[in-house]
Amino acid sequence: MISGAGRADHVDQAIAAALDRLVRHDDRLMLLLTPPFDQALPAPGYIQGYPPGIRENGGQYTHGALWLVWALAELGRGAEAVDLFNLLNPITHSDSADKLITYRVEPYVVVADVYSTAPHIGQGGWTWYTGSASWMYRTGIEAILGVRRTGQTLRIVPHIPPDWPGFELAYRDGDTRYAIHVHNSAAVQQGTAQTRLDGALLPDGAIPLTRDGQAHIVQVE
Repeated sequence: MISGAGRADHVDQAIAAALDRLVRHDDRLMLLLTPPFDQALPAPGYIQGYPPGIRENGGQYTHGALWLVWALAELGRGAEAVDLFNLLNPITHSDSADKLITYRVEPYVVVADVYSTAPHIGQGGWTWYTGSASWMYRTGIEAILGVRRTGQTLRIVPHIPPDWPGFELAYRDGDTRYAIHVHNSAAVQQGTAQTRLDGALLPDGAIPLTRDGQAHIVQVE
């Protein structure tokens, strides 16, 4: 059993290995595994039924890639988390004619997988995949912007690049509206120094969701 500093070192090593071996920035890919299986014995299971580099057999499988982004955010590495989030964003795979010809699928929905071997490097696979889409939504909203709800309480604990000056968002709970303004004047990558609701300091940062039908202003530093 690993505990304390040993666990932290183990996590750092695992993250470093994933970033080094599985992320291919030039191809805009985050692989599930490498190298892909090709007639391996004993067979690893159904994934070898796909050609090498396709879907789970060494391609990008967006579910797993997003969990790496989430892990970076939780470790306070907001800049890296956002960088990889943008790498996965379908818009960045199709923001030029050349990229669109390579990607070959819809640029406005999340893709379940992207192929990693020639001659199909960078080609999207299964689109309109709700599992990957929901995990990407959660990763952006909960892990990076840090908007998390528990019961009738909302907390904002961002994990963002230090050069972000902040961000704004609108949150609605029933007919009650919250205009949330996050300011990153300290140029940090994680955490919340203070939270105010309609000017009043919230000592523990917990924003009560009262459903009073009113409009409220939340200031987060």
